[in-house]
Amino acid sequence: MSIAFTTGDPSGIGPDLAVIYSQRNDRENLLFFTDPDLLIERAKILQLPLNIIDSPSSSKPGDVCVYPVYTKVKSNCGLLNAKNSEYVLEMLNEATNHCINSKSEALVTGPLHKGIINKAGIDFTGHTEYLSQLTNTNKTVMMLATDGLRVALATTHLPLRDVPSNISTESLKDTIKIINDSMINFGINNPTILVCGLNPHAGEGGYLGTEEVEIIDPLINNLNKQDYNLIGSVPADTAFTPDSLKGVDVVLSMYHDQGLPVLKTLGFKNAVNITLGLPFIRTSVDHGTALHLAGTGNISLGSLETSIRYAKMLINNA
Repeated sequence: MSIAFTTGDPSGIGPDLAVIYSQRNDRENLLFFTDPDLLIERAKILQLPLNIIDSPSSSKPGDVCVYPVYTKVKSNCGLLNAKNSEYVLEMLNEATNHCINSKSEALVTGPLHKGIINKAGIDFTGHTEYLSQLTNTNKTVMMLATDGLRVALATTHLPLRDVPSNISTESLKDTIKIINDSMINFGINNPTILVCGLNPHAGEGGYLGTEEVEIIDPLINNLNKQDYNLIGSVPADTAFTPDSLKGVDVVLSMYHDQGLPVLKTLGFKNAVNITLGLPFIRTSVDHGTALHLAGTGNISLGSLETSIRYAKMLINNA
């Protein structure tokens, strides 16, 4: 089993994750898409052994197999540099090609910084959207998972003012279908999906917004007649209570900060970001670049380990 791992922004903790994970005896076979010189330098800063090898199957602590992608300029811990934005995307391009050509069975991505990529003049909203474009995939769904909770998003990295105009019957139907179909790879047939409303109190019958009565609720009713198992629309302020979540396999939130704060409060550092709908398996850590921690060694591998565990599970269930 070979899993590709992109180390993300070179100034963040992605390289630290690679170096520290490589010290474990029980690690998985990862192929690191990164600059080998960057890893060697970061290992020196962390005062950890590192040996670049040709095969990812070594169990010797400190051995890493690298698919070389070189930074454009020297990187320093904690200091973003827009000149390395092309390097960050080149890692994703090469790793994606590996997965599409079945040279790697899954892609796990390290954290990158969206703002610095945009500062370089490259329109970039996130891994999910970029991988969709890269693979010519019409529709993908961003889902985060931790023990006891999965949250999928109807919209991803959008300004709040743009969310209502991006929720339509067709887009929401496609999202729900991808979630429903993808749950089979999680070993769940006929999943129960709780659908949040967009507006406070799920629109209060149209008095606090009409998206529920015009789009969300009619679609739920229609799909339930087609053997889907949907609950909703449910006001988001009560959707995540224990009683509401009983028997629920996935919560569908209408926008990024409606559902993810709850999930990250419950499982931060032990959660995984999964892109549903791609032609290959992709998981990711649930945290950012943590620039202030780069090179300190004071980081958690929890989310990386969770990402790798989910990637393995999805590979085995494919």
